[in-house]
Amino acid sequence: MPKKWYEMQERAAGVKRLIFTWYVYKFFGKKAVGFIAFLVALGAFVCSKQIRNYSVKNLKVIHNFCRLNGQKSPCPNNINAFKNVLNYSLSLVDNMEIFAGKFDFKKIYFDSSEDEKIFYEDIKNRTGMFFVCSHTGNIQVMRMFFKNEDAKKRCDVNVLLSKEQCRIFNEFLKKVQNFSNIVMENTVSLFPVEDISIETSIELKDRLDKGEIAFMAGDRLSSGTSNLTFCDKLFGVDMDFPAGTFKLAQLMEKPVYFICALKEKHDRYRVYLKKFEAANGAESKKTSLNRMQKEYAEFLQCTTTIDPLQFYHFYPLFEAE
Repeated sequence: MPKKWYEMQERAAGVKRLIFTWYVYKFFGKKAVGFIAFLVALGAFVCSKQIRNYSVKNLKVIHNFCRLNGQKSPCPNNINAFKNVLNYSLSLVDNMEIFAGKFDFKKIYFDSSEDEKIFYEDIKNRTGMFFVCSHTGNIQVMRMFFKNEDAKKRCDVNVLLSKEQCRIFNEFLKKVQNFSNIVMENTVSLFPVEDISIETSIELKDRLDKGEIAFMAGDRLSSGTSNLTFCDKLFGVDMDFPAGTFKLAQLMEKPVYFICALKEKHDRYRVYLKKFEAANGAESKKTSLNRMQKEYAEFLQCTTTIDPLQFYHFYPLFEAE
């Protein structure tokens, strides 16, 4: 039986690789990191049959769906599969700029001025917000958006990640601050999704009550919640989603946003937002939860079809295929 992503051997950048990349960026600049990212992507693509096969397989599912609906989509071949892997690797370059505080936040803009207005109104009111993100595009630009001086309102950010991702990220930040003259402001708190408990929920609720925000992915299962799922259609194929993400979002009783940041030309990022509109007592919590889950799946499908080569799932996502 195919493994889930969290059961596979770790292939993402570990602490040592991140530290090495950081110093390459620090001393040689963005182009040097970009070159390394290209070599890493090429090596991973050539050496890993798993990455090649699953990238092509996922692109095929998307391509077939788009073709049936009269939409354009990249052909599911090795060339586009490599572009898919390369895009993922190059996102590290932008992340290094973000960590260094050198990313130009003027390159971030919103797809809809109406959604942007609603979004800034919630920030202004300090209501606290829960963002359900995905592994399409690069959400890191939005996590750091809230600590930048150019943002209309700064917010502390809480990110719910896998335990291994939390460990890598925390160790990376600690090493960089110990061995670099760049001091990173600690406005991002990490919570392992495997360890979410009643106490965690209460702490997160208190933080959001103070106007902070939270990010949690809605498109991948974690090892601790692999049995807590719901099934919905994605590109016409059944897919399991983590139900815990949406139950936690509902529990917070704060505005819930679906969000995706897609990279465009000249290193610009277009942010897609959709605010989930609760029915304010007109429907049961179960009905509201089911509607939130369905609307997220639709949002994920819509944003992914804009640029399938930024859909970063290199494992058997569509088990029905």
